[in-house]
Amino acid sequence: MSYFNSDNLWGIDMGGTKIEGIILASAEVPEELFRFRIPTEAHLGYDHILNQFEKLIEKMESHSGYKAEVIGLASPGTYIPSKGIMKNCNATVINGRDFKTDLEKKLAVKILLANDANCFALAEAKLGVGKETNLENEVLFGIILGTGVGGGVVANGKLIQGKHGIGGEWGHNYLFPGEGDPCYCGKTGCNEQIISGPALEKFYLQQSGTSRSLKEIHERHLSKMDPYASITIERLKEGFAKALSIVINILDPDVIVLGGGVSHIDSLYDDTSLLKQMIFNNEFETPIIKAKLGDSAGVYGAALLVIENANRKVLT
Repeated sequence: MSYFNSDNLWGIDMGGTKIEGIILASAEVPEELFRFRIPTEAHLGYDHILNQFEKLIEKMESHSGYKAEVIGLASPGTYIPSKGIMKNCNATVINGRDFKTDLEKKLAVKILLANDANCFALAEAKLGVGKETNLENEVLFGIILGTGVGGGVVANGKLIQGKHGIGGEWGHNYLFPGEGDPCYCGKTGCNEQIISGPALEKFYLQQSGTSRSLKEIHERHLSKMDPYASITIERLKEGFAKALSIVINILDPDVIVLGGGVSHIDSLYDDTSLLKQMIFNNEFETPIIKAKLGDSAGVYGAALLVIENANRKVLT
């Protein structure tokens, strides 16, 4: 008996080093029927990336016995619908190209494209934290806090991408203007250059003269053996509170979900006193919860774009 049918959801998560495809049984039964990845090899050029997608789709078709008409895609950058071009991709050869249209021509399928942070938020709302907390149909703000800083918003079951395709993108708001390194976004002192993992590790190096991982920095902070580690973690807590308070004042989400390497720093969850001081309210009751789906969130969210589009809830 074959489990492959028209209810299946096909999704692809494109990263800087790999392109991963998945076939889920359905939105109601998100069982993995097939999952496969191939290297991105962006250094070999734009056309090579398109060819890698073609190889992946052929593998998915061979395993399932049919070809999907619609595929969701989580991208590392942002697609600007009005201009039909990509921007801010770490696979820089894609920037300025109409990646969506070129893929549709290459693969002969309809592509539904959203950035990886949006797909992360959608997956956590539908299959992760939102489902576990019975808040999948409320307002969820999903945060990726790792090598980069990104975000996505799901409101009442709808992914909010926005007119410019940047809905939920809090990572490049000004945080500490003039501090940190200049960012590719054009700012100096945005969230990504202050509270991302690499930014915090560089800050510690500048303060202490020693290079350490963020995990080790946090451990040394907890042991109270390293004042530079404590300065670094306090910088993270202050920056996180300040950056997130702006989102809360505007969006006031029912739940906030954290993913990415920095989300493993327990101090972000243990003490919300700074956040309480910064928001426009006397209390802060919104749960901040660690993501449940791990590395699967991006590709799961990509697959869920298919059902979202069927419900006409995603702009493409």
